[in-house]
Amino acid sequence: MHPRSATISACDERFRRIRRLEMEIGVFLPIGNNGWLISETAPQYMPSFDLNKEIALKAEKYGFDFILTMIKLRGFGGKTQFWEHNLESFTLMAGLAAVTERVKVYATAATLVMPPAIVARMASTIDSISHGRFGLNLVTGWQKAEYDQMGMWPGDEHYGRRYDMLGEYAQILRELFETGVSDFKGEYFEMTDCRVSPKPQADMKIICAGSSDEGLAFAAQYADYTFCFGKGVNTPTAFRAVNERLAKATAKTGRKVDTFVLMMIIADETDEAAEAKWLNYCAGADQEALKWLSNQSAANNVSATTNTRQMSDATSAVNINMGTLVGSYAKVAAMLDEMAEVEGTGGVLLTFDDFLKGVEDFGTRIQPLMKTRTGVRVAETA
Repeated sequence: MHPRSATISACDERFRRIRRLEMEIGVFLPIGNNGWLISETAPQYMPSFDLNKEIALKAEKYGFDFILTMIKLRGFGGKTQFWEHNLESFTLMAGLAAVTERVKVYATAATLVMPPAIVARMASTIDSISHGRFGLNLVTGWQKAEYDQMGMWPGDEHYGRRYDMLGEYAQILRELFETGVSDFKGEYFEMTDCRVSPKPQADMKIICAGSSDEGLAFAAQYADYTFCFGKGVNTPTAFRAVNERLAKATAKTGRKVDTFVLMMIIADETDEAAEAKWLNYCAGADQEALKWLSNQSAANNVSATTNTRQMSDATSAVNINMGTLVGSYAKVAAMLDEMAEVEGTGGVLLTFDDFLKGVEDFGTRIQPLMKTRTGVRVAETA
C-alpha cells in the first residue's frame, strides 16, 4: 500500500470512529398522563400543551436533537388511570413546531385509522410550520382495545400481516413526498392519481418502532431510523443484539438505518439517592394497570422478539420494561457514552420520572460530563 493511501485509510478509520461516537439525544414527550411510570408513588400529572411546550423549549435550550410523541388511543386503567388521558400526536407537534426553532419534531401516525394520503398532507403542513424539521414515526397498532372501541380493529390476523400493510403505507408516503403523486395499487391500499401538494421542503425522515424480525426488515427497507427498547437496569448495552439483527437486515437492502434506543433516566446527586427513588416507584407499581397491559399484549404473540413481549414482562413493568439508567449524574453520563460505542447506535430517546427537572438536570449535570456530547451548544438564557 502506498504510504499516502495508508495515511488516508487511518484518517478514514478515525473519522468513522468519531462519527460512531456521536450521540443524538431526543426526548419522548409525555403526551399521556404520568409519562412512562405505571406507579402510584411516581409523579402524577395530566398531559397538556403547556407542559409539553415547556419541556420542548428546555430540550431545545440544552441542545437536544429531536422531540417525539407517541399516539395512544386507550389507556390501561388502574388506580392511576394510566394513559387514560392523552393528547393527539400530530396536533401537539404542529403546535410545538411553531414555538421551537431548531429541534427536529416527530409525530406518530396510527396507521390503522389514518389513511396514508391524509398523513402525507398533515406531514407536509407541519413541515411548512417547522421549516423542514418534521419527521414521521409509523406504528402498526398492537393494542386491540384501542381500535376495537371504534369498530376499526381489522381482526387478529393483523398481528401476522401488519408489516405487509405498513410496507404499502410507506411506499405511498415516499411517492407522495418525493413526487406529489401516487398511483400505488396493492393489497391494502389503492391510489388513483392521488395528489399531495405542496411537497415537504426537506427530506421526510421515517422512524419505525419495531424490534421484531419483521419490524427490522421493514425498517431496513423503508425507514431512516428504528427505535428499540433498552433492557434492564444499568445494563446500557443490552440492546446490542437488536443492532446486530438490524445490520443483517440492512445488509440485504443496502440502506443505512440507525437505532435510537428508548431509555429512562432516574438520576440524582448520588447513586444511593437515585436508587431510592427507583425502588420507591417500583414499590408503588399499579398492579391493576399492569395486568391490563399484560392481557392486551398477550394477543400479540406472533414474534418472540416483538416489543410488546418486553413491555409486559412482569419482572420490571413499572416503566413498561424500557431500559433504565439509575445513578448519579456522572454514572448516568458514563453509561450513555457506553451506549454510543455499540455499532449502529444513532442516539437515545429519553424519558424521565420528572420531565421538567429531568431535562434540566440532563442539560446542566449529565450532558457536560458526556464525551459524546462535548460539541453541543447550549442556548444562552435571555
